[in-house]
Amino acid sequence: MTDGEVEVVIIGGGAAGVAAARRLRDAGVEALIVEARERLGGRSWTVDAGGFPVDLGCGWLHSAERNPWTKIAEAEGHTVDRNLPPWMRPSSQIGLSAAEATAFRSALERFRQRSHEFTEGEPDKPASAFLEPRGPWNPLLEAISTYYSGAELERVSARDLANYGDDGVNWRVVEGYGRTIADHGAKLPVALGCKAERIDRRGKRLTVETTKGPIVADAVIVTLPSALIAEQPELFLPALPEKTEAAAGLPLGLADKLFLTLADPSTFESESRAFGDASRAETAAYHIRPFGRPMIEVYFGGSLAAELEKGGEQAFFDFALAELVGLFGANFARRIAPLAHHGWRADPFARGSYSYASPGSVACRDALAAAVEDRIFFAGEACSRHDYSTAHGAYLTGVAAADEAIKALKKTAPSRR
Repeated sequence: MTDGEVEVVIIGGGAAGVAAARRLRDAGVEALIVEARERLGGRSWTVDAGGFPVDLGCGWLHSAERNPWTKIAEAEGHTVDRNLPPWMRPSSQIGLSAAEATAFRSALERFRQRSHEFTEGEPDKPASAFLEPRGPWNPLLEAISTYYSGAELERVSARDLANYGDDGVNWRVVEGYGRTIADHGAKLPVALGCKAERIDRRGKRLTVETTKGPIVADAVIVTLPSALIAEQPELFLPALPEKTEAAAGLPLGLADKLFLTLADPSTFESESRAFGDASRAETAAYHIRPFGRPMIEVYFGGSLAAELEKGGEQAFFDFALAELVGLFGANFARRIAPLAHHGWRADPFARGSYSYASPGSVACRDALAAAVEDRIFFAGEACSRHDYSTAHGAYLTGVAAADEAIKALKKTAPSRR
């Protein structure tokens, strides 16, 4: 590899970018990751807080038995925790009676069944159509939608939701999901703190203009979040309006976390769970003592998270404090303090957490993933039809884009330069 010239430039060093770069390296293709952040991982990010690794971005190995990051984590020497997640432990739900917990689980199962029965022949509609009219658990179902889609059900495509593939197995990496992804890219060629500003495709070879100078390449793999592609039509020269429009149909939902310290943790069962207020959609979910640690992992989603981001970490803490005091009494305020937080909507290199398709826009996933001129390829969770919103969806699309690039490079090798 020479300065300013490489076979493939990968824009973005998240799960998709790392997966693509590893695939290219193994095939003997010179590739460089161009990453605007000063770290790898993208929307996966493990930080040390209170003496423990915590994930401010993705934290669960969804569809864990087929998730490639499971084997990667173990190969790196990390520990995969295979215990049931708190939402699958009936005894861990605080604030609901046994009868209420049973009724809620039944309402959730009926909602999921209706979404699974949505046939290909039906016209798309908002996922809120799967709610029971005036159902007593509808507010909590809306809240949960903001945790897994990052958006309220009215904004989410029913078709997209029905397409999501989940085997129901959810595990965690004790050392951190974000750390696993960053470690997987640790020995790859990377330009950190280097933002890609434009892909000029007017020449025989591509020129990627970056904040650290131009890079000439035979192919480019774009792994940017859909929100950034939608917001930057100038990224491509000449413009690619079909990509901008496809990305706009796949907005990023918002799911933010706040970690709290917890004094006297032994008064709670490890891996307990609570909702702040099960009667409203604008509520947080509380994962108490994850891995048995003296902390609370708080989940905020959708419009609630977006509104709280305007006030920064303090606004998130004040909201959580009010809900926890409402659950456990005024004295609980002395037992908690903010520990770690990140606002993904305010993050200039993310602009949100993970994608959902707007009603009528499910075809945008394939449109965004489609290659351009057999030399600009696309990857990332938003490009996945069935594993969107996940790090393993990003991984699989990264590998697929790398394979496309390898095939294209072999086809054009005699005339590239």
